[in-house]
Amino acid sequence: MKSLVIVESPTKTKTIKKYLPKGYIVDSSMGHIRDLPSSAKEIPAKYKKESWSNLGINVDDRYDPLYVVPASKKKIVKKLKDQLKDADELILATDEDREGEAISWHLTELLNPKVPVKRMVFREITEEAVKNALENFRNIDMNLVHAQETRRILDRLAGYTISPLLWKKISPGLSAGRVQSVAVEFLVERERERMKFKSGTYFDLKASVSKEGDKHTFTADLSHLNGKRLASGKDFDENTGKLKKPDNVVLLDEKASNDLRDMLREADWSVSAIDVKTQKRNPSAPFITSTLQQEANRKFGFSARDTMSIAQKLYENGHITYMRTDSTRLSGQAINAARNAVEQQYGEEYLFERVRNFGKAKGAQEAHEAIRPAGSSFTMPGKTGLSGRELKLYDLIWKRTIATQMAEAVLEFTNATIAADQNGTRAEFKTTGKKILFPGFFRAYVEGSDDPDAALENQEIFLPELSEGEGIDLHELESISHETKPPARFTEATLVKELEKRGVGRPSTYATIISTIQDRGYARSDGKTLIPSYTAFAVTELLEKHIPHVVDSEFTSKLEDKLDEIAKGKYDPVKYLDEYYKGDDGLKNQVDQQEDKIDPQEAKLLDLPIDDLNGMQVHVGRFGPYVKTKSDGEEITTSLPVDLDPGELNAEKIKELLAAEKDGPKSLGKHPETGEDVYVLTGRFGPYVQLGEVSDDNKKPKRVSLLKGMNPSDVDLETALDLLSLPRTLGEHPDTGKVVKAGVGRYGPFVLHDGSFKSLKKTDNVLTVDLNRAVELLKEKGKGRGSSAIADLGKHPETDQPIKVLDGRYGPYIKYGRKNISLPKGTDPEKFTMGDAVRLIDEKGKK
Repeated sequence: MKSLVIVESPTKTKTIKKYLPKGYIVDSSMGHIRDLPSSAKEIPAKYKKESWSNLGINVDDRYDPLYVVPASKKKIVKKLKDQLKDADELILATDEDREGEAISWHLTELLNPKVPVKRMVFREITEEAVKNALENFRNIDMNLVHAQETRRILDRLAGYTISPLLWKKISPGLSAGRVQSVAVEFLVERERERMKFKSGTYFDLKASVSKEGDKHTFTADLSHLNGKRLASGKDFDENTGKLKKPDNVVLLDEKASNDLRDMLREADWSVSAIDVKTQKRNPSAPFITSTLQQEANRKFGFSARDTMSIAQKLYENGHITYMRTDSTRLSGQAINAARNAVEQQYGEEYLFERVRNFGKAKGAQEAHEAIRPAGSSFTMPGKTGLSGRELKLYDLIWKRTIATQMAEAVLEFTNATIAADQNGTRAEFKTTGKKILFPGFFRAYVEGSDDPDAALENQEIFLPELSEGEGIDLHELESISHETKPPARFTEATLVKELEKRGVGRPSTYATIISTIQDRGYARSDGKTLIPSYTAFAVTELLEKHIPHVVDSEFTSKLEDKLDEIAKGKYDPVKYLDEYYKGDDGLKNQVDQQEDKIDPQEAKLLDLPIDDLNGMQVHVGRFGPYVKTKSDGEEITTSLPVDLDPGELNAEKIKELLAAEKDGPKSLGKHPETGEDVYVLTGRFGPYVQLGEVSDDNKKPKRVSLLKGMNPSDVDLETALDLLSLPRTLGEHPDTGKVVKAGVGRYGPFVLHDGSFKSLKKTDNVLTVDLNRAVELLKEKGKGRGSSAIADLGKHPETDQPIKVLDGRYGPYIKYGRKNISLPKGTDPEKFTMGDAVRLIDEKGKK
């Protein structure tokens, strides 16, 4: 008997093959085998005249989706059909979630099998799990299929209805999405809070003290003055920078703080109160998708996308259980494996006295498990054969899982109040010591923190044994200035946390959401933080004013809840889609009603919370953000520098930019050979030097970017002339006799010989590198600066075809389907966005 087993990926194919008996043929569908049309070309001829054909959804007949097989999948479908001809049964072993269930259903619809069809599911790819799955087949769960299909239709309706509105009113190539737009709104709203924020300043005292006659010091912070609490950051109004309730606290300015410091240096110091408490700490629940993404970002700086990619490999190679889950449940097998690992690695005293289970998460599918090491016994990280990022993530999962069955950590906190009395003034200082009486699960795992300044739970804080009334020696007393801080920007970890808290999206979608908003130019990452773009502000403002439910997290959360109900067979998909799309409050009607009310010029004018603009305006345009104003009846416009984010923009900076545009650049001096003025300027892509001015006769004056680390204010005429001398001719190559040059390009300094580029090393200087060094670099193996990927922008919002930015022999270009389109001269490919790409594709298509 022959059985055809179909999974999603080649890696999964290789792993599962090892555990199946003879007679089983395993192949992969390479993901989804059918989808909605991604372009007009994919729409079958008989549907092209239908009013709904562009959507790929028959909105007039129960939202019937039009499924097509992409060209890239036709060979796969043919191969699977050919294999099925010789098979006695079809076994569908795709992942046990909505996407996996949908793939299985699409396979049955396409392959039209004449043999028995069985659904095989497992949450880990181990021999035991695969054998168990072979004995426990089930049918395809159509409720899960309906939930996946409804989500796909919903997202298509949202994107294809709202995005064209943004193209008309703001800029071509922009996109909106049911979850994406809410996530962008979170970033924008946080940035608004930061821009509105007014800092407050306060002072306090920090004392370095010890027991009398003891050299071991500890620190204590001033908390009360004559019985009144000292003001701290939480007492300030973030919109005014003033105290919320000034009568309730003592606010020290610099002078008062210094005077108090000087007086207390002569005071009598003693312990006035001691409070000792013992506390227990329990381990965190095992990982679900969202908490794994958060912790990997905190500990390793992994993006959500990277975390899921690494976890996918670990799962498909049989190292961990399925990585898309919202359940914190551990199976009995997993609990036994974890408890055995604890006993073997740390001893019986570190084992929790009973099995520890964790509560059900909202919406969790309890048949699923948490993310854990695979198998009935957990392989030690060092024995997996893994390395690099895969080992890091497996180690994290292993530690978190076994920690769930470890004993509580027992901590002792000592809170001491130290009083300083002088001239009728009593100042009270607080200090806290922390001892770990028993580390418990700390031995294996300590959760990270979103606050970079926070101490981890397993760090002790020294404090000697103190008793009330005993004397204290003062070693040092200093006045400390504090300034309240604006709300922190989101990191990927905290954005995932916020999405989960608000019920927006589901854990399996978070990585895609965060990748999408960056790929489409709505945010960029700076270190770990996510910074919204000016375009993000423009799009969010338009949606807030005209289609507010699109960026309403509560509305979006309710949509998710109903999708969960559909997955359980408790809600009708057609009714759900009707509620969202049709009717008076439906998306289509709202967009139709609002379209004519939206003035494109107003949509491009940003309403930023900036004080004292006095007629100055911030806009988004086809070529990026810019500011403008009127002066003496003349309109002055200038682009905003690429590195100036909305949160850093203020009236003073706008005035400086406009003044520089009005007055024109200041010359560093004359070029000794041409007599032209030499300028240092800043453009959309950073600072550069320019020879001469733009004129009818000189439309493209010579420009050279400043080298990395150069400050425009430090560039003098000599440095500018050195830069303008680039590219430098270094001499003739000893082997070929052809000229070798050194210059600066879009990606930094390089040497060039016979069409071959090599980037300079960090230790090389393009202004001083000589021929010998250049020849050494040119001899080095590697791709140099040949064709290579710069950025993957994602899929075209209309066609769903991927767009990539590549660096080729003749400069950067975008690859779109079979088309290669060069980027316009002067364009920085690393800053090239999806919107830029769509505009360029449209322009080329019209020629």
